Amino acid sequence: TIKTIEEQLKDSKTMIWNSLFTESNKLQEEKKAVNNQRNDVSIRIEINTGALENIKTNLNKLVTTEEKYKWVNALAQTANGNINGKSKIALETYVQISYFERIINRANLRFMKMTNGQYELKRSTESDDQRSKTGLELNVIDHYNGTERDVRTLSGGESFKASLSLALGLSDEIHCAAGGIKIDTLFVDEGFGTLDEDSLNSAIEALNTLTEGDRLVGIISHVQELKTRIDRKIIVSKNKVKGSKVAVEI
Repeated sequence: TIKTIEEQLKDSKTMIWNSLFTESNKLQEEKKAVNNQRNDVSIRIEINTGALENIKTNLNKLVTTEEKYKWVNALAQTANGNINGKSKIALETYVQISYFERIINRANLRFMKMTNGQYELKRSTESDDQRSKTGLELNVIDHYNGTERDVRTLSGGESFKASLSLALGLSDEIHCAAGGIKIDTLFVDEGFGTLDEDSLNSAIEALNTLTEGDRLVGIISHVQELKTRIDRKIIVSKNKVKGSKVAVEI
């Protein structure tokens, strides 16, 4: 009986040992899995911590860059004339306006004389709407009735006088602003046919003042009356057989 009990205890110990061994192996595997998970989590924490630091650094850079962008963008919008609610004048146009004003002032010295004091050129400071670029448009002041209107409303003859005055004003401004550089030759192509007798006389008188000194003024025109007003001429005549013929009269 004692022997039987001893054998039963031996078998029981073996079973318990096997059970404990199996459980131990299972726990070892679970421990290994937990350690692997812990290592993975530690690695992710380390990576995420580094990423968080990079995000904080880049966020500070982004804030600084956004502030700089706002300043540069405001400057660019101003330079390009794109400010809402303001006149659309770009930086380039703003600089041109300074020269344009001086050219207009010089042009008016002749334009007022050609029109017997009726018209005066003026730079327009307003556009039809605030979405359009402004700065280099022209108006004309009519001193006979005290009105101001778009220069495009002038008649053909009046437009010619305005164009001629602006060309001469540009010539004068270049001469004064470019260190004494002279424009010695000026050609006027057509336009005289739209002028009445008084306007033609005023235009020719203005051109005659330019010939003082060494300046050469050439007029290209089909107006017959100009032939009697100009001493030196190059006359081009058509010939159906031989083609065009050139004659010089001095």
